[in-house]
Amino acid sequence: MANELQGVDFVAALSPALRQAAAITRALEGRVDNNPKAGETTATKQALTLADTASQEALLVPLLERFPQVRVEAEEDTPSVLRFPRQSAALVVIDPLDGTLHSYLRMAGPYAVMVGLALEGCYEAALVALPREGLFFSAARGAGAQLARAAGRTKPARIESGGERILVSHGMPESLSRWLQARGLEPVPACGGAVAVAPLIAGVRAGIRYAPQAGGVSIRGRIGVLIAREAGALVRGARGREFPADLDTSAPVLLVAKTEEDLALLDQALAAAGLP
Repeated sequence: MANELQGVDFVAALSPALRQAAAITRALEGRVDNNPKAGETTATKQALTLADTASQEALLVPLLERFPQVRVEAEEDTPSVLRFPRQSAALVVIDPLDGTLHSYLRMAGPYAVMVGLALEGCYEAALVALPREGLFFSAARGAGAQLARAAGRTKPARIESGGERILVSHGMPESLSRWLQARGLEPVPACGGAVAVAPLIAGVRAGIRYAPQAGGVSIRGRIGVLIAREAGALVRGARGREFPADLDTSAPVLLVAKTEEDLALLDQALAAAGLP
């Protein structure tokens, strides 16, 4: 089945569902309350709203109709999750609302809706929506990346020229932001999904994420990396290390930029904040 499932087909089939899920989160923005999940240890992981669950079902229902054989790794416990098999060569990873607590409820920077298709432990297709900005990114491995706006045609995604904004993941030390500001840059808090596609957003120069938990950047946080790479952005770990293409190799730092100079700048910011 894995050989039959193509990244370009997956993107084409899930793009309408991504738009619907994004529309749901945008329509409910400012209208929903936080209903924390039990069993989670941090406020960020506990955050849950009606927008999360409604967005996830908007993605799962068409996914089940089109690709019922895939295994799913879904962020929330919604009815359709149990209808997928527990074993499959193809894995679909879903984050229906990335950045629920900080970016969505507290409106600190962009939030995202994300879907990724993984075959043999690597992403083969990825879709990321930034609903507040009206941006929809997608990519299939080897086929380039695409960008569409809320009201507009799809076009090839490219790294944007100019801009002094740096998307910084939530929880970064304030010293890192101060270091960037001292060099005339504007750090902007953002969810991990937005950080991963940062150089593809107008006015944004780069993105930097630090994930000290076990395993580093999560499999959800890696969905947008395929899009960034297919669009021509530079993607690295800390200190020039290559960011892993597979889902299993631990990587606590994700740097996404337009140029080698910008990558070096992000490494300096990490060092100034005392991070690896």
